[in-house]
Amino acid sequence: MTVDSVAGLARIQGTFDIIAPAAKSTDSDVFGKLMAALKAQDAASSTTTAPTATGDSIVKSAETYEGVPYVFGGTSRDGIDCTGLVQKALGDAGIPVGRSMDEQMTAGTEVGSLAEAKPGDLIVLDGGAHIVIYAGDGNVIHAPYEGRTVTEQKAWFDDSDIVTIRRVAPEAATTAPTSGATTSMSDALQALINAQAAILSRSIQL
Repeated sequence: MTVDSVAGLARIQGTFDIIAPAAKSTDSDVFGKLMAALKAQDAASSTTTAPTATGDSIVKSAETYEGVPYVFGGTSRDGIDCTGLVQKALGDAGIPVGRSMDEQMTAGTEVGSLAEAKPGDLIVLDGGAHIVIYAGDGNVIHAPYEGRTVTEQKAWFDDSDIVTIRRVAPEAATTAPTSGATTSMSDALQALINAQAAILSRSIQL
């Protein structure tokens, strides 16, 4: 409910107070409770947002590890391996994921093909022995093997080499209230109008 909506309801209440001074105090209490409920529901729905991590934020996190040497079992900027890079890049972007390949290759949802991959997707290769992060434009970021460093390079594989592609980034963030919340607010507003009309009718008959 917007500020204008709240102000409009307040004006309705003010008009009621002037036109129907003989209304029972319990009737005014009803309006107060309805107004409070509407405001509380609006506050709750407006603070419900989707996660803010994105595929691009995963890629940016992975890029900060470029140049870090490959170290088997490594999980730090002193040395890192392929699954360590995925865990750290996702964690830095706000997405927790397990350390093992089994956990990472089943995270999120599956993507059908390399052509459908988006930045931040995880691509499992070599029968499940290696994992890379898709960076977009046909590039991937990964920790290759001993003697190499974390690097971004053109994908050297095709769909026949891929075990699975996993999309781990959540949907885009939004602050819009859900349709259910909107419906409930509309119902509450209509209830307020109906109650006000009934009270005015009783007041006029006095």
